[in-house]
Amino acid sequence: MKELLDLILPRDILACFEVVKVCTTSARIDIYLDEKNIPPAEYSGQGVLSKGFTVPTSIQDFPLRGRAVYLHVRRRKWQLPSGDVVSNKFSLAADGTRYSREFASFLKGILG
Repeated sequence: MKELLDLILPRDILACFEVVKVCTTSARIDIYLDEKNIPPAEYSGQGVLSKGFTVPTSIQDFPLRGRAVYLHVRRRKWQLPSGDVVSNKFSLAADGTRYSREFASFLKGILG
């Protein structure tokens, strides 16, 4: 199953996120991903606590079998001992878009 998900999902996303739900209709596939419980590297060993998730971000990816594919990504929030809340930074969407980087690059190649 992991090999199939590696082919479908944007590169390396399964290293940081886990699939929690998949919903399909005749027109679209919605894949829900939650960030794994891995604190930001710059705060490791500082006693950070997971404090839930951010509001989901929706990213459109390559269509599959004629259906639109949307990734709904929730990043974790981490509380530092100081009380500050931080999150990991990921560049899953192309700058200025709601498309995955790979899909945006593909569209740019076709549309110019």
